[in-house]
Amino acid sequence: MNIQKPQIEIEPGRADMETVQDVYRCLVMLYSAHPGEQALDRDFGISTEALSKPLPAAKALMAAEFVAKTAKYEPRAQVARVEWDQDAENGELKPKVVVQIVDD
Repeated sequence: MNIQKPQIEIEPGRADMETVQDVYRCLVMLYSAHPGEQALDRDFGISTEALSKPLPAAKALMAAEFVAKTAKYEPRAQVARVEWDQDAENGELKPKVVVQIVDD
């Protein structure tokens, strides 16, 4: 099973467009990195180790990874939900991470 880069949807709430765009850029960087790639922070990125598990477990573990890493590295955002699209023919999972901007 392979996972594609997640689609990111932001529910801005009362945030201005500049904040929304900055959060989006930060999440793209976070979600496209793999742990161990960043020299000064080896935990930065999304682990795909869960993909070796059965599909329901893999989805749950990956969703938990998105929630935990978003909370740790982008405190201006909170994951509202993770939606999944499957391409069984190609063995791919396509996550869509929906986040909300956290009001201060």
